[in-house]
Amino acid sequence: MALKSTIFKADLQISDMDRHYYQQHALTIARHPSETDERMMIRVLAFALNASEALAFGKGLSDTDEPDLWQKDLTGAVELWIEVGQPDDRAILKACGRAERVIVYSYSSVSKIWWNQTGSRVERAKNLKVVNIAAEASQALAALAQRTMQLQCTIQDGQVWLGANENMVLIEPQTIKDFA
Repeated sequence: MALKSTIFKADLQISDMDRHYYQQHALTIARHPSETDERMMIRVLAFALNASEALAFGKGLSDTDEPDLWQKDLTGAVELWIEVGQPDDRAILKACGRAERVIVYSYSSVSKIWWNQTGSRVERAKNLKVVNIAAEASQALAALAQRTMQLQCTIQDGQVWLGANENMVLIEPQTIKDFA
């Protein structure tokens, strides 16, 4: 019998001074049995950094044809495709062909190795942005994971503070490749 996803609930308060976006989102997050708390919290961070009313969680690990997060327009066309982790170059280029914009949020201590192997093969993709989250920050985010979370996220001058109550984590996303 296959293991079922674990459901997490997050009440996420976003104050994004860089984009002038101030909103509260009630998120339901299905964590795949093979997904770690660290990866799930990077998905929450990616949501906060790109939040909009149309942004939604995809099937991610459960379905390779869907991203971790995406935003579609009213016609169903994919405006934004977000992947978390270190996808291979074929998956990245396929996503770039299906969406207006693609963002990959890489994390962990092997991110630099992954980018050194993959970067030259995806450099031509003009609608691709790659952002690295330091391993220390992603591990600190993992410590925040609970089945029910009340999270606050403040974004200003490229810095992100994400946490609950007094347990705040500073994240400084580093853009490795930006949209052309």
